[in-house]
Amino acid sequence: MTDRFSEDEVITTVTRLTRQRLGRYVEIDLVRPQVAEEGVFFRSVDIARLELLCDLAEDLDLDEMAVGIVIELVDQLHGARRDLVLLREVIQSLPPDLRSRIDAALQQG
Repeated sequence: MTDRFSEDEVITTVTRLTRQRLGRYVEIDLVRPQVAEEGVFFRSVDIARLELLCDLAEDLDLDEMAVGIVIELVDQLHGARRDLVLLREVIQSLPPDLRSRIDAALQQG
């Protein structure tokens, strides 16, 4: 299975997406296609993001500014989640006595 989709494949896959809207989302940096020697392509994550953008714009009737704000908040949540996963991994690698002290401090928190 490929993780590279052309603009035509994206338009076909995200049925509510028009070429004009895709161009606008790229222009205002809501989706960032990858550039390779073969040209510009989109990834599976871009398709999921475009589906969400269409949901926000059409189903919730949000204007471009509101869509940008919501997607920025979603990006921040994903970043926070990545940070928490990394923090958990770091804590799990510590000696048991230190992990217990951190756990106790968090319980008091």
